[in-house]
Amino acid sequence: MEVPVTSPNPIALTIAGFEIRWYGILIALGAMLALFISYRRAPKHGIASEDVLDLSLGMIPIGIIGARLYYVAFSWDYYKLYPAEIINIRGGGLAIHGGLIFGLVTAYIMCRYKKISFVEMADLVLPTVALAQAIGRWGNFFNGEAHGIETNVPWAIIVDGQRVHPTFLYESIWCLVIFAVLSFMYSNRAFPGQIACMYGLLYAPERFFVEGLRTDSLMIGILRQAQVISIVIFVVSLLLYIYLRRRNKLNNR
Repeated sequence: MEVPVTSPNPIALTIAGFEIRWYGILIALGAMLALFISYRRAPKHGIASEDVLDLSLGMIPIGIIGARLYYVAFSWDYYKLYPAEIINIRGGGLAIHGGLIFGLVTAYIMCRYKKISFVEMADLVLPTVALAQAIGRWGNFFNGEAHGIETNVPWAIIVDGQRVHPTFLYESIWCLVIFAVLSFMYSNRAFPGQIACMYGLLYAPERFFVEGLRTDSLMIGILRQAQVISIVIFVVSLLLYIYLRRRNKLNNR
């Protein structure tokens, strides 16, 4: 007999009256694992492992702040009424596109300052970002958020008494596939920047599709902002892929 899964308790444990949520634990776990793998792989990109640690001190906190600001900006009708909730991220409300934008801009600035190739750093970091996303998405499951529309598929989960698409699971699985594919390409990349571009080319279509199933999308007018941004990411990644490949061929003539 089929028994649909129900979102579990979002609270992992309570210490001295302070609740620690699975959401935070999983995001922290994903970030730490991404940092560990990037640290180990850094020398293959001509980057000192210590530089990865330095960049992480900027990228991770600013990426989280950016993810929150992005979410708040597109949910301003709510937060202007409850401004104290802006800093309350324990219950969810981090937009991955905001985190990527702020994190990559921070990485670019720090790479320029430390005279490190930003392209090499992007190739190094983005595969592990996909792994962190795969882990962090399970925080949405524990919070009972970021789910899809009602459905009767056998793998549906129960949220608020309704059978819905586990969109967190779709993205988690796909991000794990992205990590595996990019890790396979890692030792055989054709040109610097290929792995970073492939991250965008692989992630954007999946996010566009999954966003169409969700019920809590951030909006740009009548459009789902994640779908709009996904189109932009795909086009930019494709153009960069073509440009970097051609530049590499010219440089190797």
